[in-house]
Amino acid sequence: MDVRFPLIADQLLLIERELRVQGWWSDVSPSAEALASVEPFAVDTLDFEQWLQWIFLPRMKAILENDLPLPNASGILAMAEMVYAQRPGQGVKLQQLLAQFDQLITDVS
Repeated sequence: MDVRFPLIADQLLLIERELRVQGWWSDVSPSAEALASVEPFAVDTLDFEQWLQWIFLPRMKAILENDLPLPNASGILAMAEMVYAQRPGQGVKLQQLLAQFDQLITDVS
């Protein structure tokens, strides 16, 4: 098991918590078609927060639960910065959490 797994698991929980705190968590899944997008971050079918909840978090949890290799890099912060540049004052804490996630992914011990 990768030594970063527990730290990444904790970070994923913090990201989920922030989505909930901000009211960006949904109990209703997007359509199967929306989730099947092949565009990066599903920008053509999902809001960024939906992508985090319905694609990113489940994929990362599956990697951890199945002891699969972690990605070599993560660029989620850059996407978040683009999204929240259009919504000043929103997503500050979420961006901090995503920056920490990106750092954990790139820190190979």
